[in-house]
Amino acid sequence: MKAAVIRVPGAPGVLKIEDREIPDSRDGWVRIRVKAFGLNRSELFTRQGHSPNVSFPRILGIEAVGKVDDDPSGRLAKGQIVATAMGGMGRIFDGGYAEYTSVPASQVMPLTTSLDWRVLGALPEMVQTAHGALNTGLGLKAGDSLLIRGGTTSVGLTAAGLAKMAGAEVIATTRKPDRTDMLKANGADHVVIDTGEIADAVRAIKPGGVSKVLELVGTMTLLDSLQATGIHGTVAMVGMVGNAWELERFSPMGSIPTGVNLTTYAGGSEDFIATPLQAFIDKVESGEIKPPLGPVFTLGQIAQAHETMENDRAGGKIVVLT
Repeated sequence: MKAAVIRVPGAPGVLKIEDREIPDSRDGWVRIRVKAFGLNRSELFTRQGHSPNVSFPRILGIEAVGKVDDDPSGRLAKGQIVATAMGGMGRIFDGGYAEYTSVPASQVMPLTTSLDWRVLGALPEMVQTAHGALNTGLGLKAGDSLLIRGGTTSVGLTAAGLAKMAGAEVIATTRKPDRTDMLKANGADHVVIDTGEIADAVRAIKPGGVSKVLELVGTMTLLDSLQATGIHGTVAMVGMVGNAWELERFSPMGSIPTGVNLTTYAGGSEDFIATPLQAFIDKVESGEIKPPLGPVFTLGQIAQAHETMENDRAGGKIVVLT
């Protein structure tokens, strides 16, 4: 099989297409013929060498969609359309950047769909993160005001649509004014141009501060997001688009406003299996939801795909077809 293999951390060009043996069948695991996979920021960090406990060489990829090639348990028939995500994919064991991958059966979700692979490939991790962050991380409910910091990311755009459907008022940020219309088309009621310090601009819209914040930029903007949050509000740090993992000289008493809650949401394979992905797919097929799709690449173009992600040129979820 063809696989994109990383042997040493570095720039996008360290991802090389190699011939690999198709993974062996294993009890308790399912072998999947990968048709497509989405790119994720965490894979960029791993490629750069920032992910702890990842050994090389490695086939990256924390998600994939395709068809069952072999399930020794007999639970899933050969040819069944499935999705998988998380659970150590691309980190502890080889992931989705290949024509075949083998994953624990507990993290394989059977699906019924006629969506094109380039659309289906965009959904698993994007929907899991957005849905999980809004519901598990923030406990979003109708009537909440939600600030999405990093609104033009694929997760941010998906979260805006889901939050709007849930009855929340959505404020989304972007550093690029020409993306205002895109944000509003995806569910944002208000758009704030992100200068790095937007707490005052947010409070001009919601004088008491917002009730929920989905922080997708990360530590670079986290402290400012806390200042935009009202009493008893919650900030969930979910993404690190800003490429900064840690805060220096963090003083909780000085940085977290009184009565504001700070939490995180990461999501694992159990969270993925609990995601209502089939219901989301059904709404995409009916036209009720339009997922934020970015450019599509082939497996042989994996380095170009990573370069596009690293330079923030996607404008939606990047998908790679095998």
